[in-house]
Amino acid sequence: MKITRLDARDENFSASLDQLLHWDLDAGGAVDQAAREVVEAVRRRGDEAVLEYTRQFDRLNCASAAELALHPTDFAAAFERIGGVEQQALKSAAERIRSFHEHQLEPDWSFEDALGNRLGQRLTAMARVGLYVPGGQANYPSTVLMTAVPAKVAGVPDVVLTVPTPDGVRSDLVLAAAHVAGVDRGFTVGGAQAVAALAYGTESIPRVDKIVGPGGVFVTAAKRLVFGQVGIDLIAGPSEVLIVADGSAPAEWLAYDLFSQAEHDSAAQALLLCPDPDYLEEVYAAMKRLLPQMSRAETIRESLARRGGLILTRNIDEALDISNRVAPEHLELAVAQPDRWLSRVQNAGAIFLGANTPEVMGDYVAGPSHVLPTYGTARFSSPLGVYDFRKRSSVIGLSARGAQELARDSAILAHGEGLQAHARSAEVRVTDIDDNL
Repeated sequence: MKITRLDARDENFSASLDQLLHWDLDAGGAVDQAAREVVEAVRRRGDEAVLEYTRQFDRLNCASAAELALHPTDFAAAFERIGGVEQQALKSAAERIRSFHEHQLEPDWSFEDALGNRLGQRLTAMARVGLYVPGGQANYPSTVLMTAVPAKVAGVPDVVLTVPTPDGVRSDLVLAAAHVAGVDRGFTVGGAQAVAALAYGTESIPRVDKIVGPGGVFVTAAKRLVFGQVGIDLIAGPSEVLIVADGSAPAEWLAYDLFSQAEHDSAAQALLLCPDPDYLEEVYAAMKRLLPQMSRAETIRESLARRGGLILTRNIDEALDISNRVAPEHLELAVAQPDRWLSRVQNAGAIFLGANTPEVMGDYVAGPSHVLPTYGTARFSSPLGVYDFRKRSSVIGLSARGAQELARDSAILAHGEGLQAHARSAEVRVTDIDDNL
C-alpha cells in the first residue's frame, strides 16, 4: 500500500504539501467544453436534448420526457418496498436532520431609529429548488435527506429531485428517502443535462431558483456554467478528510476513517496529521492489514496512492496550523481533549470532536447536512443549510422627519457621484433643501 509520507520539519515541506493537495479541476478545459456543449444543447432544444443525452450516457431509452418523471406516488411505493429496518433508519436520520436545521431558522426583525425610521430584514423561502443526487457509481439516499430536509425546513414549497438511473435501474432507497424528506417531484436525469434542464427549464422539467447537491466533474462544470441563471450551493471537488491525532485513539479506528473517504473515488483525499511517529506507523500497519478486507479495496488503494498522506508534525498546534491551511471538508479532532483545540480551528466544513465522532456519522445521522465545501473553499464557504434556501430582503420605511434629515446627505453624495436624478429624487421630498448643493 502506497501513501505519501511528509514531515513538517523538512525544508521542502510546504511545496510537497501543495503538490499533495493539488487537484486539477479541469485539465485542458476538456470537461468544461463537453459540459458547455450539453448545457447549450439543453438550453436550445429542451426535452429533445435531455432524452438524447439520457440515451447516450445512461443507456435509458424513453419515447418522451414524461417517462423520466418521478411522482410522490413513486416515492411512497418505493418506501413500502424497502424493509422495515431501512424505513426506520431513513425516518430516524431525517428527524435528526430536521431537528438540527430547525435551529437555523431566523426570524424577521426590525427596529426604529432615533428619527422614527423603520429598518429591518425580511426572510422568504425560494419558490422552487433543484436537488442533484448522484447515481452513477453508487446510490445516495443520504444526499436526498441532507438536501431536501433543510429545503423543506426553510419553507420551499416545490422541491425537485434529479437522479441518474443508468440502464433504467431505480434505487428504492433513494426514492424512499425522497418520500421521507417530502420531495415534491423528480426526474430520472443526471449529468450536465440535469443541471441545464433545472437551470433553464424544458417542456417537462421546471426551471428552479437554485441547484444544490454534489456531483462529478461534469455536474460541477455545468453548475459553474449556469451560475447566474440560477443560484448554486458550491463548486465541489473530491471528498476530503483530515484527521488530527494525538495517539489516544485506537489505530484501527483511524484506519477505517481514512478508508471511508478514500473509497468514494480515486480522487478523494485522506490525510492524517500527528506528532507521534510511532503512532503514524501503527495506523499505517493497521491500514495495510485491513485494506484487503475492503469491498472497494482497489479504489481505496488508488486514492491513498494518489492523494493520501501521513504527516508528522512537531505538535498538535502545528497540525492545526496545517489543517487551517488545507481547509478540509471534514476535520476529525481525534485527540483526548478536543474542546481544548476547537477554538484553534479556523477553516473546516465540519468538525468532528473526539475519537467517538467519526466523519461517517456526519454523512448519515448526526444532523448537519453533509453537503460541505471542498478543495480549500472552507476558507470562505459554509455547509449547506436552511440559509441556502431563504432570501433576505432589506425593509426600509422612512418617517417624515427621517426623510427630511437623510435627504440632504443623500443629495450631497449623489451629486458627488454625478447622478443628478438620484440627487433630485431626494431633494424633491424636502421643502427647504438648498438648490445650490
